[in-house]
Amino acid sequence: MAEIQRPRSAIIVGAGAGGIAIAARLAKAGVDVIVLEKNDFTGGRCSLIHTKDGYRFDQGPSLLLLPGLFRETFEDLGTSLEQEGVELLQCFPNYNIWFSDGKRFSPTTDTAAMKLEIEKWEGPDGFRRYLSWLAEGHQHYETSLRHVLHRNFKSIVELADPRLVIRLLMALHPFESIWHRTGRFFKTDRMQRVFTFATMYMGMSPFEAPATYSLLQYSELAEGIWYPRGGFHKVLEALVNIGQRMGVKYRLGTGVSKVLTDGGKNGKKPKATGVQLENGEVLNADLVVVNADLVYAYNNLLPKEIGGIERYASKLNNRKASCSSISFYWSLSSKAPELETHNIFLAEEYKESFDAIFERQALPDDPSFYIHVPSRVDPSAAPPNRDAIIALVPIGHLLQNGQPEQDWPSLISKARTAVLATIEARTGCSLSPLITDEIINTPYTWESKFNLSKGAILGLAHDFFNVLAFRPRTKAKGLDNAYFVGASTHPGTGVPIVLAGAKITAEQIFEETFPRDTKAPWTTNEERNSGRMRREMDERIMKEGVITRVNSNKPGRRGSDAFEGEMEVVNLLWQRLVPLLVALAGVVYFLLFVR
Repeated sequence: MAEIQRPRSAIIVGAGAGGIAIAARLAKAGVDVIVLEKNDFTGGRCSLIHTKDGYRFDQGPSLLLLPGLFRETFEDLGTSLEQEGVELLQCFPNYNIWFSDGKRFSPTTDTAAMKLEIEKWEGPDGFRRYLSWLAEGHQHYETSLRHVLHRNFKSIVELADPRLVIRLLMALHPFESIWHRTGRFFKTDRMQRVFTFATMYMGMSPFEAPATYSLLQYSELAEGIWYPRGGFHKVLEALVNIGQRMGVKYRLGTGVSKVLTDGGKNGKKPKATGVQLENGEVLNADLVVVNADLVYAYNNLLPKEIGGIERYASKLNNRKASCSSISFYWSLSSKAPELETHNIFLAEEYKESFDAIFERQALPDDPSFYIHVPSRVDPSAAPPNRDAIIALVPIGHLLQNGQPEQDWPSLISKARTAVLATIEARTGCSLSPLITDEIINTPYTWESKFNLSKGAILGLAHDFFNVLAFRPRTKAKGLDNAYFVGASTHPGTGVPIVLAGAKITAEQIFEETFPRDTKAPWTTNEERNSGRMRREMDERIMKEGVITRVNSNKPGRRGSDAFEGEMEVVNLLWQRLVPLLVALAGVVYFLLFVR
């Protein structure tokens, strides 16, 4: 058998967070990389909007969470955030959460302040229950890092490993909604809201999102919320610079019309050979990595004549998608001191507000929304003594399949009126007279500017059948040498998650297209998950009580001690077998009706 030749060249379609990161990784491995971006800027949704009057807005993400995944990316590339001039500013408090009666809750990494906040609402025993919730959030966080964010799922067969399935089911509580599970720790409705709204970071309702996602607010409280000085794009700008030093070339304002293949020679599986640009130019490469929206790519970029692609694209169109947003970018003539860097305004009719978005694809009558004031933590975002404000109002994604069109001018006006009236009623701050300039992004903006299917700002949803091996694979269906990175492939959405995904896809490329003995030029996920690191992680998971005795008043025993006694063996089998059977039933359902 002829020895596999290492790929010499790669084309990355899209300069979002995933495309930028994987370009640098492949360049570090000696591949000649070119990145093609349809817009005249890098970063995708993580880009900036500048006005002629000196205001700066983060077009998309504005909260830097899971800082360890950012640091891992930079360390793998032989540098650090600090070395690349990225300064992270911590936000104190994390944010203000405003309720309908004007009362507020201010989450913070300051444990003493958090104790006072919790006990104000939950009573003297509230802080103990909060610490229990935090411990479970830690369990969700560590288990997800180890078994999801640092592991690829290239086949549904990988979920047939009973040890993995049991570990994930027991540690992550994927079949219980975060709203229901949070109710086990907090007595008051308002604290349930405080510790569940963050599922909107994933574009999901807390009444549907798995309890696993408590890891998001755990991260905020354990590691803090950060903001890069100069805007979120500074992180991606640094990755662009690193890649360029390694030889990555960027062509901006260069749209791709389709991925080219060899058609499958001599009965072999078709192989990607390059791309055709919108101007007709053809570029050849050994690898093609698509960072465009995955649903858009299957419907518009991949060749339909390849077996299975057209059918799969149609199925993707019917997959559950995340929400969209109406985002306002306001330049103010003065400061708005009543607002912190991050502000959450929760609807009084909390469940109804989510039902309107996710069940009816509409704008709630009383919307919850997010206000970001970058100039509060980073004065360079606005002229002196003025503020830049972003108001993000979640709304259902665009309708398709002949459904009636919505009245968008009316919805935008309704959203603006609701935001301004709510802020004034709850904080006393009248923003309307201060607004000197307004920029608006609607679901149509997200769809046209970034090729986001249905204008869904966070890609596909993250319900049970859209995660792990159920999520679209990192390798293109029916094609060799064609891969995906980004929000709608494994492991999922959010900048740190996508950066982790860039590493996963890069290592799959090493495994499948490089000579067998080629080693990635960084600490791989397999190395990270093996040996000492693996034992340490399992010890942490066990210490949190994932593997403990059941039906006993005694403390849980570890390791082989947990299996002493016939009754304990029965209990352990019951505790593990039932979730495993449920998971296997889910796999069968997916294979028959979803895939």
